Amino acid sequence: MALKGSSMSGQSEPPAAPEKIIDGKSFWGTLGQRPIGASIVTAQGADGPAGFLALSAAHVTANPPTMLVSIDDRTAALGALIHGRHFAINYLPADAQDIAEMFGGKGPLKGPGRFQAGRWHTLTSGAPVFKDAVGVIDCVLEDTFRHATTTIAIGRVVDLAARGDAEALVFFRGMYSKL
Repeated sequence: MALKGSSMSGQSEPPAAPEKIIDGKSFWGTLGQRPIGASIVTAQGADGPAGFLALSAAHVTANPPTMLVSIDDRTAALGALIHGRHFAINYLPADAQDIAEMFGGKGPLKGPGRFQAGRWHTLTSGAPVFKDAVGVIDCVLEDTFRHATTTIAIGRVVDLAARGDAEALVFFRGMYSKL
C-alpha cells in the first residue's frame, strides 16, 4: 500500500497540479472525439419496460464477467433497473439510428411505448432485448453506488447474444454512422 506522499517505487510523488475547472460542454465535446458503439440499456420495472441511450457502458472484469453502466439520477429508467435487479446492454445495428434517438429522448414515444411488440424479447435476466441488436450483454444487478448526480450500476453477465453478420451503429463527434 502506498503511503501519502510516497509512491510504490519509494520515490516522492510530485506536488499536485492546480485544479482546472472543466465545463460540461468541453467535457462532452472531448468525450465525443472517441467513437463508441451506440447502445441502449433496458430493464423491466414495476411500470413496464424502460430504457435509455447508454453513453457509458463498459466491462469491469472478465472473471467473473461484469459490466457497469452509468445512469443520470434523473433518468426514469433508473427505477426499473433497481426494481428489476437486472439490465441488458443492447448494441444497435447500423440501421437503428431511430431507436438510438428514441431512447435518447427524441420523438414523441416515451416510457413503455418505445417497446414495440415483435421487436423485443428476453434472455436470462428478464430485461428487454432488442431482437435486431448486433450484440447483447444481459446482466443481473450486483451493486450500485452514487457519484455526484449519477448512479453507477454493476451487473454480473448472465447471458450473451451476438450477430457477427451485422454492422454496428457508432456515435462519433455528435453524429451516428455505421462501423
